Amino acid sequence: MKFEVIKNGKSIILKLHGRKLDATVCPELKAEFLVLCKPKVTQKLIVDMAEVQFCDSSGLSALLIADRTMREHGGNVHLVHVHKKVLDLMKISQLDRVFTINDKVDDAVKAK
Repeated sequence: MKFEVIKNGKSIILKLHGRKLDATVCPELKAEFLVLCKPKVTQKLIVDMAEVQFCDSSGLSALLIADRTMREHGGNVHLVHVHKKVLDLMKISQLDRVFTINDKVDDAVKAK
């Protein structure tokens, strides 16, 4: 999976480029999350999912790794531009209660 990393002060925006967040791309994404979610590197990880139209359990697992790693050092993860199908999966698995989901990147940057 291709992605773009944009640093914005204490926030890092990770823009995912790809339609699927599944087992074929998650090992690479998990490794990137572990690099980005280090203490004193960022307090907020914003994952821009505008291009992602499909997510399976591997994708959810990768997002949960980012969330757990960020929480360990007092940071948090915001998801933005979440496609309806992906959001429906998050609601079914009740992960919409775990992640902060924003409509726009600017909203996530401004949020606590």
